Amino acid sequence: MIPQNASRRSFIRTFSAGIGIVIVNPSLTLGCMNHSQTKKLGIALVGLGGYSGGQLAPALQETKNCYLAGIVSGTPSKIKDWQERYNIPEANCYDYENFDEIAKNPAIDIVYVVLPPSMHMEYTIRAAKAGKHVICEKPMAMNAAECAEMIAACKAAGRMLSIGYRLHFEPHNMEMMRLGQQKIYGKVRNIDTANGFSYGGDPGAWRLKKAMGGGPLMDMGIYSIQGSRYTTGEEPALVTAKEINTDNPLFKEVEETLSFELEFPGGTIAKGETSFSRNYSYLRADAETGKFGIEPSYGYGGQAGKTPAGSMNFPQVNQQALQIDDFAQCIIQKKPTRVPGEMGMRDMKVIDTIFRSVRSGKREAVF
Repeated sequence: MIPQNASRRSFIRTFSAGIGIVIVNPSLTLGCMNHSQTKKLGIALVGLGGYSGGQLAPALQETKNCYLAGIVSGTPSKIKDWQERYNIPEANCYDYENFDEIAKNPAIDIVYVVLPPSMHMEYTIRAAKAGKHVICEKPMAMNAAECAEMIAACKAAGRMLSIGYRLHFEPHNMEMMRLGQQKIYGKVRNIDTANGFSYGGDPGAWRLKKAMGGGPLMDMGIYSIQGSRYTTGEEPALVTAKEINTDNPLFKEVEETLSFELEFPGGTIAKGETSFSRNYSYLRADAETGKFGIEPSYGYGGQAGKTPAGSMNFPQVNQQALQIDDFAQCIIQKKPTRVPGEMGMRDMKVIDTIFRSVRSGKREAVF
């Protein structure tokens, strides 16, 4: 989501050394159906927090099929600053009250929702009704039921919906998918994964507010759920989870640390942990004939991996640029996105079950 505190940004940057080499698929230079062959798709960012400013806007300077066309913010000073920095015309600037007027703006094809999770459903549905394709940041919504409403709204409007799962375009994580799903080293028996950082930001930030979708599971643990799912290629069937707290007053509304175990139909067991008081980022798989993994695994860059055959030798990439460009290409070519709303909903079903297991103290089925 939106990094709004220096601690989280510093943690991720620790795992981002070496960024600079960008893999670009030649097919991303294709023109646009229903547009002139030279026109890029226009994207409006909804929410100008740290992730938009630090990652998405710079990434949109590197994309081939789309560009930063508009912005939506409730802070006039931010709008002015972004206009000057990115040469955004006044006609493409909106606040949250006049957002629906975006329907009349042909310069904007895609709306990227980069808000706290509690606002994802509202603005995804409003964007779809305005006739815009939508990228929604993770976690997709507050629960799986909201995800279903978002998917239905986009389908009813005939618009495409994608979730901001940037790691599906990152080579090391893509290699985990290949090794695990194709059983290169046999069946994956166990997965060990964790993702978290030591929170040191604003004690009043949304990240610490349960009602706004805060907490480490929603913010960071979702990557470990994703990693387990895309390494196995399966959906977990059973979940056991528990909270680990130290009575830190920062975490009055949200969990401090949460551990979980996912049981997959094929027999794989994934043990995961997420935290706002521990710094870690790894995804490890133990298969029948060898172990493979990446550490760090989930940051904006700096991934490193090992397999029984040796180190994973992949260049660092601009994950966000590849993610956004791929969605634009899907719109242009009228093909499905590899990270659709249905994927986001499946993650939220697991998160719903994890929270249910924490409350019940029992092993719970995912449904």
